[in-house]
Amino acid sequence: MTTLIGDTAPGALSRPRPTRQSAAIFELKMTLLRVRRTLVELGRAPPRLARAANRDGFDHIAAQSVTPLWADPSLSERAMQLGKVQNLRRAAAALDGLVLAPGQVFSFWRHVGRATRRRGYVEGRMLREGCMVAAVGGGLCQLSNALYEAALTAGCRIVERHAHSYRVPGSAAALGRDATVAWNYVDLRFEAPRAMQLSVKLGARDLTVSLLARDAMPARAGETAAPIRAPALRDADSCAACDQTHCFLHEKGRGALAVGRAAFLVDEAWPEFADYLAAVRKPHDVLAAATLRRWSTAGFETVHAARLPGALRSLAWRLTPPQGARRRAADARATERIAGSLAAQLAADVTEIGVAQSLLPYLWRAGDLGGRRFSVLMTRLPMAVLQARLDAAFAAHPDRPTLADYRADPALADAETEALAAADAIVTPHAEIAAIFGDRAVRLDWRRLPAAPTPRPGGVFAFPGPTLARKGAFELREAARRLGATIRPLGAELEGQGFWSGVALAPAAGNGWLDSVCAVVHPALAEAAPRRLLAALAAGVPVIATAACGLDPQPGLTLTPAGDVDALAAAMAAAQSSAMVTVSG
Repeated sequence: MTTLIGDTAPGALSRPRPTRQSAAIFELKMTLLRVRRTLVELGRAPPRLARAANRDGFDHIAAQSVTPLWADPSLSERAMQLGKVQNLRRAAAALDGLVLAPGQVFSFWRHVGRATRRRGYVEGRMLREGCMVAAVGGGLCQLSNALYEAALTAGCRIVERHAHSYRVPGSAAALGRDATVAWNYVDLRFEAPRAMQLSVKLGARDLTVSLLARDAMPARAGETAAPIRAPALRDADSCAACDQTHCFLHEKGRGALAVGRAAFLVDEAWPEFADYLAAVRKPHDVLAAATLRRWSTAGFETVHAARLPGALRSLAWRLTPPQGARRRAADARATERIAGSLAAQLAADVTEIGVAQSLLPYLWRAGDLGGRRFSVLMTRLPMAVLQARLDAAFAAHPDRPTLADYRADPALADAETEALAAADAIVTPHAEIAAIFGDRAVRLDWRRLPAAPTPRPGGVFAFPGPTLARKGAFELREAARRLGATIRPLGAELEGQGFWSGVALAPAAGNGWLDSVCAVVHPALAEAAPRRLLAALAAGVPVIATAACGLDPQPGLTLTPAGDVDALAAAMAAAQSSAMVTVSG
């Protein structure tokens, strides 16, 4: 049976000013109603819905509601607007991805739970006794209104819905398409006519609530949206604008205006990102990292470290082999804990975020980036791009099993793809990565090493490694065999014992790895940080690499196509000839 409740009192237009006595009576009524709801629903509450990590076939939008997050432009209400967005962020994380089977009932409070400070909720505006007052969890009605709108459009049967008792100008209440909620006795419930998935996303400016279906079949007509209220419903007052200064609810002395600040959630301590942070940070900004050991905290007002999750990740790296599913699974679990620990420290007034790529999919999936502008500090190719490249290489070379051993959880890859599409900017020194994102890329300069003395020339080719198919080890081995070249592998040999059979090897001599080297060769399919290549160029040693190295064309750098052994061998032969001329000269 549909419950449609409008709690407008007949005397709404002559509403008296709230008093401490009326507030106490109001609290008592709420307590009794909560107890009654709890007792009535013992063993009969709607079941908790399952959640899917991705769309799982729900590809059609049955209904969608898009509403602005920042509805009140006044500076005096900035803190309450920030609080509302934080509350929506927490509630959206609880609802996004829920799946409704045909005939299953959705309950707002069953999944959102009570809005308390301990659970990350803060003060926002809430309608109480005709006044918009500051209260923990305030602003959630924007979400319940949007859910009601989507449910109506998608043809859901409305099981329970309550109209606001006062009208907030410009809100859904003014149109009669509102659904207020109050823990736990004022709920929003609807029944799905077919299998659906709930999508709740906060962008930088909007709240988007969607009901997704597996097909494009038209939904049956739902409840009509006729206003359930008195015709002369009065507008709600706001403590921000109310002139009744003697009211005990009146907000006296609102304090400093909230203007918002930025937070940088960092991970890999690249010197290029350290320079970037030093250039863009402002006095009130936040720095958060798994470990702060390699980051400068100077100039940041607030600093956080996820020490325990960071230590656990380091331990996981030491206890698992460098390749394979065990390492990837351990790294993913540990990095997710780090992301959660850092996100828990973000205050509601953080409106912009610079986030490390390693943390990005976890923060996106948890909803911590919702309602905020964010940029991504990119250290590697997007998962989707990298995995497609490896898939193509493995199809061409099925005898190279390590090409198939790096694959992320599809849900994680999808989350990264969605987050990268929503990012305002991509910050990276990597040329290939920057090219993918076009105008959104903020290109940093690689931290150049000081010029080093040119090492003794020779005929050895240094391979930065590790010895892996995706680093171009097979192409280098084939080219070396053709030329009879000597190779100095610098990384771990991960393709199995005897990989370099038939190739002369030169051992590395500690820091003198460039000694007797005629060129550094790195024909990789993918490379993140070309530190060895930069060191070689600084020392005047030629470099032969692919575009995946991340460096722009420059003197001393020869770029060859990935996987092209003929081009690689030709470049190496030219380097050998040049070295021989230098030695003989």
